[in-house]
Amino acid sequence: MGLAGTALEYLALLFVLLIALAVTVAVIFFIVDRTQTEDAIRRNYPVIGRFRGLFTELGEFFRQYFFAMDREEMPFNRAQRNWVYSSSKGAGNTVAFGSTRNIQVPGTPIFVNAVFPPLDDQYAATAPMTIGPFAREPFRAPSIFNISGMSYGALSEPAVRALSRGAKKAGIWMNTGEGGLSPFHLEGGCDVVFQIGTAKFGVRDEDGILSDDKLRAVAARPQVKMFEIKLSQGAKPGKGGILPGSKVSKEIAEIRGIRVGQDAISPNRHTEVDTFADLLDLIHHIREVTGKPVGIKTCLGSADPWVEFFELIQERGPRSAPDFITIDGGEGGTGAAPMPLIDLVGMPLREALIRMVDIRDRFDLHERIRIVASGKMVTPGDVAWAICCGADFVTSARGFMFSLGCIQAMKCNRNTCPTGITTHNRDLQKGLVVERKEDKVANYARSIINEVETIAHSVGVAEPRMMRRRHVRVVMDDGRSVQLNEINPSIKRKTPDKERMLRGDG
Repeated sequence: MGLAGTALEYLALLFVLLIALAVTVAVIFFIVDRTQTEDAIRRNYPVIGRFRGLFTELGEFFRQYFFAMDREEMPFNRAQRNWVYSSSKGAGNTVAFGSTRNIQVPGTPIFVNAVFPPLDDQYAATAPMTIGPFAREPFRAPSIFNISGMSYGALSEPAVRALSRGAKKAGIWMNTGEGGLSPFHLEGGCDVVFQIGTAKFGVRDEDGILSDDKLRAVAARPQVKMFEIKLSQGAKPGKGGILPGSKVSKEIAEIRGIRVGQDAISPNRHTEVDTFADLLDLIHHIREVTGKPVGIKTCLGSADPWVEFFELIQERGPRSAPDFITIDGGEGGTGAAPMPLIDLVGMPLREALIRMVDIRDRFDLHERIRIVASGKMVTPGDVAWAICCGADFVTSARGFMFSLGCIQAMKCNRNTCPTGITTHNRDLQKGLVVERKEDKVANYARSIINEVETIAHSVGVAEPRMMRRRHVRVVMDDGRSVQLNEINPSIKRKTPDKERMLRGDG
């Protein structure tokens, strides 16, 4: 009893001390809240007002895991993320009982299954496609689905390494993003697309001007297959890339050609490009210096100005054209951007892609200029829809981030990513084990390609690039679905493509 009584006395004393500590902290918070002048809620409701900020922070967590339905959340819902997680594990993606998707939502694509689809022995894998026939070293791209631009700096070292290794295993290309070429992009041995942003990171001289010597040095790497001139990005059209100085380490500074700790803020456009003529001159110059295919990436605000671009190509001849055009939708992602640009500026991909494809085909450049679709493409349905609309390739950034384990914490710009993908905090990076994640990257890419080929087979063609707008219907406001070729008729191509030669239609 003596020992028990002593223990109870100590527990009582500890309880009193905890109460005293809590009261002291509450008094301090009360004084601080009542005297501060920045927050009206905390000033009027000391201590209690602090819970508003706490619940605001926690609200995102509770909505994601407890309250939001599978198809409700933004920017990516739970069903989309779970599909990527499952496919990246190499597990089957079959489901039971029925779809949770509401197919009455306007804009929903519905693929048109064939009455008599090809038999299993008439099924074909997607054929490689040549990009840049007039370059000294054309690129025969093997995959329809590839990794979109994500810079080293915006992404962590282990994330880039895992993507590079996984891309090699899956036989897909990896875009460097505008942050330059790091050793980690090259580590896996995959095909690389070098993106030239407005700040020319990685290929700039001390004054920030494009350096031909550095261009040649990058092009000399056999893994670097193409160059992409980034004009604008879907998440922040009209504004350049933003990498906070806290992320600019000595290594990143050397790769980009800037100072350590300096905010890496790119100009809102290429300073030497004032007209479409200047753009074609830049494309030609880079292609001549590097010998590799050169394309552009842009987010459309309107398709109208681009008619002038294609008219100029028609005047100069098809050799002057970019080898590919990447169309980024206004719903595209980023590590950091002003909310008005993310929410309000830039044409959605579902409209922009069709418009650019139609302009290209109107000028009979289908075989000359390849179209790459980018912007929130993470599932097989997204990819199949883009190909039906006329895309030759599809690239994804956030889909591959999910394959690495991204949980959509939306802290990419804070250097506190809990999964180690977008942080340079070494403690947080420990959670991302490259040897495990590279397989997830490869599995995800293979799953997308396999299931897009399955959709193509279902609609009655042998491989995805034979799909056309007639193979997909779009749900309208009244709940009816209409074939996409009735809403946006395809431009009749003058140059016969593979399907027209085989089937005799357009």
